[in-house]
Amino acid sequence: MPSLSPRRPLALLALIVVMAAIFLLDTVTDYAVAAACFYAAVILAASRLMAPRGLLILAAACIALTGLSFFLTRFGTYRIGLVNSTIGMLVIGITTWLVLKMEAAKAAVQEAQARLLRVARASTVGELTTSIAHEVNQPLAAIASSAEASQRWLAQSPPNVDKALQAIARILSDAHRASDVIARIRGLTQGAAPERRAFDLNLAVQDMLALSRNELDQHQVDVALLLDADLPPVFADPVQVQQVIGNLLLNAVDAMAQLPPAERRVALATARDGRGQVSLSVRDRGVGLPSEQPDRVFDAFWTTKDHGLGLGLSLSRSMIEANGGQIRAERPAGGGACFVFELPAAGKDDHA
Repeated sequence: MPSLSPRRPLALLALIVVMAAIFLLDTVTDYAVAAACFYAAVILAASRLMAPRGLLILAAACIALTGLSFFLTRFGTYRIGLVNSTIGMLVIGITTWLVLKMEAAKAAVQEAQARLLRVARASTVGELTTSIAHEVNQPLAAIASSAEASQRWLAQSPPNVDKALQAIARILSDAHRASDVIARIRGLTQGAAPERRAFDLNLAVQDMLALSRNELDQHQVDVALLLDADLPPVFADPVQVQQVIGNLLLNAVDAMAQLPPAERRVALATARDGRGQVSLSVRDRGVGLPSEQPDRVFDAFWTTKDHGLGLGLSLSRSMIEANGGQIRAERPAGGGACFVFELPAAGKDDHA
């Protein structure tokens, strides 16, 4: 359960003080002064602090204070005071209704975004099916080969137990490797809530490259790795970060589809800065970014692909920002496109 922010009690106390000031102002001034309308500002400010039920209770309290102030006021024309108090109550009620509608819309957008994330995971896995089969098939083939070798060593007379034990050790190692591949794929398809923890970004890059290897080889794309050996761990959801890396790699492959094979190169580089941020850049030599507003590539449903949905980069930005980071698009001097995302480095308390 998330901890309560220490600023929230202070903010609630400030709202109470403001409500008391509005009530006092509404009571001691003339009926012609519609001070009760200022309660709408209290409702708007409280919308970020309270759940819908709490907001309704607050609105009811504001309406009750407006009515009490009307009966306590002794200055001005009674009829004008009645009209102004009624208007104030309507303003409070309408403001509360609009705020609740906005919060409901925001919740619907978040739910839709979560569904899109699950669709994107499934889409990413679909595009990498061949790579997954290739990656899993390697350790399985190695297991079969080592098992056959173990049988041959044991069938000798006398049996070569040492060689057989070495083959069995290789079988265990390859079985663990196959299990790790399956675990990575299962993580990509779970669609579970983000779980931020400290992990090695360099290792995440290498794992995603392994999953994408067959796709890269099929399109004859050369990969250059420039990984900072002293890179600190990052604090984020490793599954979501790996999905972003996979999306950027697939985008780079698509962007270079029309180039001669000898020119298809993608470079991945990790680095850190003095602001406690760790970055990964993915640069390709493809068609590049729009000449105007390059960040438009992150807009939902905007795409340059004939069969694209325009969701990959939009969802990538959502995932990076949800993990406390930022992502941007750059136009390198040598052409092509470069996507860079930054994530916070893990602190001492972030390590499990």
